[in-house]
Amino acid sequence: MNDDTQNTAPGEAYPLLSRIKGAAELREFTPAQLEELAQEIRDRLIRVTSTNGGHLGPNLGVVELSIALHLVFDTPQDQFVFDTSHQGYVHKLLTGRNGPEFEGIRSSAGLSGFLSRDESEHDAFGAGHAGTALSAALGMAAARDALESKDHVVAVCGDAAFTCGITMEALNNVAESTKRLVIVLNDNEWSIAKNVGAISKYLNELITNPIYNRLHHDFGSFLKNVPGGDQLLKIGKTAEKGWKSMMVPSSLFEKYGVRYLGPIDGHDLPQVTRYLEFARDSDEPVIVHVVTKKGKGYKPAIDFPERFHGTSPFAIASGKSNGSSKPTPPNYQDVFGKAIVKFAKADKKVVGITGAMPSGTGLIHLSNEVPDQFYDVGIAEEHAVLFAAGMATRGLRPVCGIYSTFLQRAFDQIIHDVCLQKLPVVFCMDRAGLSPNDGATHHGLFDIAYLRMVPNLVAMQPRDEDELVDMMHTAFSQDLPAFIRYPRGGGEGVKMKEKPTALPIGKAEVLADGSDVTIWALGPMIKDAFVLKEKIEAEDGLGVAVVNARFIKPLDSELLLSHAKQTKLLVTMEDGVKSGGFGSLVAETLADEGIATPLARIAWPDEFVGHGDSVADLRARHGLSPEQMLADVRAKLKTVSA
Repeated sequence: MNDDTQNTAPGEAYPLLSRIKGAAELREFTPAQLEELAQEIRDRLIRVTSTNGGHLGPNLGVVELSIALHLVFDTPQDQFVFDTSHQGYVHKLLTGRNGPEFEGIRSSAGLSGFLSRDESEHDAFGAGHAGTALSAALGMAAARDALESKDHVVAVCGDAAFTCGITMEALNNVAESTKRLVIVLNDNEWSIAKNVGAISKYLNELITNPIYNRLHHDFGSFLKNVPGGDQLLKIGKTAEKGWKSMMVPSSLFEKYGVRYLGPIDGHDLPQVTRYLEFARDSDEPVIVHVVTKKGKGYKPAIDFPERFHGTSPFAIASGKSNGSSKPTPPNYQDVFGKAIVKFAKADKKVVGITGAMPSGTGLIHLSNEVPDQFYDVGIAEEHAVLFAAGMATRGLRPVCGIYSTFLQRAFDQIIHDVCLQKLPVVFCMDRAGLSPNDGATHHGLFDIAYLRMVPNLVAMQPRDEDELVDMMHTAFSQDLPAFIRYPRGGGEGVKMKEKPTALPIGKAEVLADGSDVTIWALGPMIKDAFVLKEKIEAEDGLGVAVVNARFIKPLDSELLLSHAKQTKLLVTMEDGVKSGGFGSLVAETLADEGIATPLARIAWPDEFVGHGDSVADLRARHGLSPEQMLADVRAKLKTVSA
């Protein structure tokens, strides 16, 4: 890529791409121009993500595939469902979104980094979590059939999606639900980390089987070159099934009643187009297995696929991050990851479990240093939790490192398999709070509300990285399921103790005294609590107490009720939704005791929070800036003194 394009208008730097408003313009291009277009798209992706960050590797890998899809099908009449949809940037560029809004992708003024029905009619189904595409697409296809429509539905699934139970459930129902569905299996051997499990091995065997590939190539070449090949395709597919079943193991997918084609080179645009045309015209469900290279066209993304799966801003020439050179506190994920290594080395019963997120959760440290006590189960959170429950019955101390938003997928396992049986599984829930650039699908705002209703568990939130390790130690010291939530990004930079301390279960910590206003805060909101304290004491002349609540469940009701009887106003602050959250718990506790102390609840409103530039930006947009929180507390104080 020429770095000079960073100072050039999009239309000048990308002459072919700038002409595209939809599929009509795309089809005017010659084969040579389509190849040039693919390079322009890669250059555009690299330049924009170097500024904004984003999912670069996955999008570089699907450039030709996305072009072929738009050559063969017509959106929005035909509908594409992208699994996870983080690889939808190319689709956005090909559907009229190559303008200032793409320049600002994942920022407050730009496009979402995922597909969104609110953003474009070409985005048939929104997503952000893996494994949803096939079920959704099958539902669309069944609805189309019921309505007697003629459009096409295409599910674009990564190979890692087939480690999701929901995808396999959908695959089991395809043949019974529709006669027309195109499934594209985009196989790059990666989700975020290297794919694991039997499905990954099976696909690899298909790709590398020399007999199959030689015969398949000869078969495709034969049909391509013989006059009347379109008709022969319809006849020849039966013959191909026959020789394939003789020469190689029967396709897993055909056992489910889905016609299998592939594997094919996902970067050979004419070949991909030809196979998609065949699949489009078939009268049975078809899966087209394309093999792509994650990060194709940009060497740093190929060399470091995990880092460039979802990258921060970087220098194009080197691929190195543009992060600050100033020392910064360690990220919570790394504090957790290094701590679990110490716990695991001290106790062989401690094991770590992740769902395809070893780096994102910090469990990569355990994988590297104590691999025998580490398990990556793929994108399968339900299985991860149930797997951990099984381990716990045999005396192990499993730790599930799972993002808050992804743990939502295992809610039944939390209730039915872990908490009901009081199994001592530890859940370390990263990204509790906001993931600003990613948006609604990745904000961990609901876990307080969905956990506090479940019996037999301990739920905690640390105020800093040192307390996080204390809470891990506390979790291992008791025999109930334990949940520890903590935010994305860096800690507070506090000095870490040599040895962690077990915290008394259900006991809060008073950080500052004051008799007029008492603030009970969780995690990162404690800093905001001290900002409120300073303002109110300096400008309103009132004394403000600050409490590190620590425990969501069990709540320190003894201390809370004591404060409620002595203070003029109670304030709760949490990085979660207001509906059913920590503030609701405090309100219920007061109501049960017949205490009418005024209460101000500071939390996220009852709406889905979109993507934005930063936590501060999103807080300001949703009434949670320091000034807005201060105004809310003062408004409540006025009602108290009135």
